[in-house]
Amino acid sequence: MTPFFIRQSLVRTALSGISILLIAGCGALPNAQAQEAPQNEVGSEVAIDTPAHADVMVPGGATLDLGSGEAPAQEAGPVAPAALAQASLPALPALPLVAVPSVLTVPQTEGPYFKAGSPQRTSLLEPGMEGTRLILQGRVLTATGAPVANAKVDFWQTDNAGAYDNSGYRLRGYVLTDAKGVYVMETILPGLYPGRTRHIHVKVQAPGGPVLTSQLYVPEEAGNSRDGIYNPALLMRVQERIAQRVVATFDFAVRA
Repeated sequence: MTPFFIRQSLVRTALSGISILLIAGCGALPNAQAQEAPQNEVGSEVAIDTPAHADVMVPGGATLDLGSGEAPAQEAGPVAPAALAQASLPALPALPLVAVPSVLTVPQTEGPYFKAGSPQRTSLLEPGMEGTRLILQGRVLTATGAPVANAKVDFWQTDNAGAYDNSGYRLRGYVLTDAKGVYVMETILPGLYPGRTRHIHVKVQAPGGPVLTSQLYVPEEAGNSRDGIYNPALLMRVQERIAQRVVATFDFAVRA
């Protein structure tokens, strides 16, 4: 058997070895943590990963889109007709030079669907309205070619399906001319009403003058030649046609 004092010496040696291993293991833990999350040196710049597209809150609860610093991508192709809604008017072509009217604008029948009390507005478009967007501009002039300011130009027409709104004021409204006699109305190309070609009804009145009741027509319509009311003197002149948008002009000559 091993003497007692030798066994004590072996135990002390074993305990000493275990202590050394424990101390070494404890000292290795901070080093491992340092490799996973190294500390930044004081004064060094820290890179912050920010999203490429972000919003910033501004007073009133609105958000300001900072963007990515690049121009946003533009959607290609025409706007779907079903997505028509009132929008800001684009830059319009210049109106033709004012010419002295040879005759006053031809009057035409009012038809059965005029409705008094239409609202004043520069656009007849509404969300979800289908059709080709039409921007009609022109002037109201006297028989001598002088512009008529504050003339009332009242429009009413069918929707894209050829139906009139007789219960409300959809696709009904009027504008007033400016100091140069100019008016602008945003609407859609009217649909085909049974037995008629495409047309827009209109009433024009200079301040204190008589009311002119007439209709405007769309160029190159197959139904024009078959319509017994159609008059080529009332054709709108198309200035621009882009995808689902048409810009046209028509000058009215009225008694002031």
